[in-house]
Amino acid sequence: MATPRPKPVRPPHPLAKDAVRSAATPPPGGRKLSSTAITLGTMGLLSTLVVGFCAAQGTFAEKVTADCVDLRSRTADGSYQVVDDDHCDDHHAGYYGSRGAFGWYYGGVRQAGRVLRGTTVRPPNAHVSSRSGAVLQRGGFGGRGVGGS
Repeated sequence: MATPRPKPVRPPHPLAKDAVRSAATPPPGGRKLSSTAITLGTMGLLSTLVVGFCAAQGTFAEKVTADCVDLRSRTADGSYQVVDDDHCDDHHAGYYGSRGAFGWYYGGVRQAGRVLRGTTVRPPNAHVSSRSGAVLQRGGFGGRGVGGS
């Protein structure tokens, strides 16, 4: 008859509650990090990189200046009459969304109360502000514009 084999005795896990270890004796095989510590460190590094990337997108976004114009005042040279920024506010009586009498004109050159060589199409991923300093749209990754000033 065969004799039963004794069960192998394992040393206690280093993080177990009852594990007793002398501070003077290093762990066998040198210092090893647990997989949890490596995972947490990797996730921390990855989240730092994502936050840094998102913050940098606003830094490198194109800066565009906008003027509030009377869309009915277009002349043959393509210029528009510049009006007060309040006219392009969503709550102004003359503003009717995309069919309104007033709208924003982006990136134009302002000359003698008129603006030309720009566009009425809002530029994507740009930091848009009016000449008075009101921020109309923040650019960058995931940036969504707000209408009006």
